[in-house]
Amino acid sequence: MRILQAFDFLSLPHGGGTADVIYKLSRALSARGHDVTICTGDYEADYAYLNGLGDVGLKLYHSYFNRHNIYLIPGLTSLDVRNYDVIHLHCYRSIQNVVLAQKAITSNIPYIIDAHGSTVPRTGRKKLLLDMYDMLFGLSLIEKAKLVIAETEVGFVEWEKLGADTSRIRLQHPLLDTSEFAMLPDRGSFRQVYGLDDTPIVMFLGRIHQAKGIDTLVDAVGLLHDWGTDTRLVIVGQDEGYRASLSDMLEGTSIKVVFTGYLSGRDKLVALVDADLLVQPSIYEAGARPSLEAIMCNTPVIVSRDTGAGREIASFNGGLLFETGNAMELADRILEILHRPGEARIRTEKAKRYIEANLSLANGIAGYEKIYEEAVA
Repeated sequence: MRILQAFDFLSLPHGGGTADVIYKLSRALSARGHDVTICTGDYEADYAYLNGLGDVGLKLYHSYFNRHNIYLIPGLTSLDVRNYDVIHLHCYRSIQNVVLAQKAITSNIPYIIDAHGSTVPRTGRKKLLLDMYDMLFGLSLIEKAKLVIAETEVGFVEWEKLGADTSRIRLQHPLLDTSEFAMLPDRGSFRQVYGLDDTPIVMFLGRIHQAKGIDTLVDAVGLLHDWGTDTRLVIVGQDEGYRASLSDMLEGTSIKVVFTGYLSGRDKLVALVDADLLVQPSIYEAGARPSLEAIMCNTPVIVSRDTGAGREIASFNGGLLFETGNAMELADRILEILHRPGEARIRTEKAKRYIEANLSLANGIAGYEKIYEEAVA
């Protein structure tokens, strides 16, 4: 099958988990005999990263006006989509999607929209802009898509609220390349590099953004200190404008924090292996990817309950949950793991086996193929 994957940019760290999913999905589909091409812009392009795509084709266009999550890629107008059997559009609100969807409709080529959490309700300054997109382009984009993909049941409901026909919503979890965790680093390297003693490490992994709920985690660690439990908070990820606010919160407190910046590959595994637990405290979060990666490194996890990530972890009892924004409950859950490490280890081992059997790239790639075949049929 000739498959076109489309995303505004395919760069790390800016592209985050979505870019990584597209990258690995495309390689896996190519390895199974499909003719796969990725269409993307060159914003923050990492050419060494792109050169690792192997047999996957790449159509790289110059990207203009890369601000406020708006990326203008005029070169797309020259792309002939008739060379493909199906087009997989990644993320919902995108000018690129509008262009490619119109080309697909004109050429009678089926297209799919994969949300990747981009359908979550918005508030604040961006709400008006996103509402305008929905009114001008988005609702028509959804209506004419052959299928739309939700990562979790929460994502399913979000598509439904946007007006998607429920008969055309497909649940497909982004798959994890579990082979990356086959040979884990030895414990201790991360502590040595950052000069950390044996104080328990509470880790956050993800974008440093207000929506990630890191302020709740800071408050919880502060409560632990007040209760006589010393921990070291480690924040792993790229700053997206919120680190200054966190620094203001931390000023005058005795909370010990390490900001590592963005880590990937082996460096990320080294960090996860040394963490005593990982917390995913997001206000909105479609998927539990950071938590899944932590579990694969044998690290227990705590996730905010009322999110797609929380429901995903709950579906296979992969970790502990807490009410979103409730620092007191989060502090209690951290203590539960630190005081009952045996229980946490058993739960994490079972969750790891579940991920390997049900959420691995090797075992789940057929789910994407089935969606493509259905769209074409």
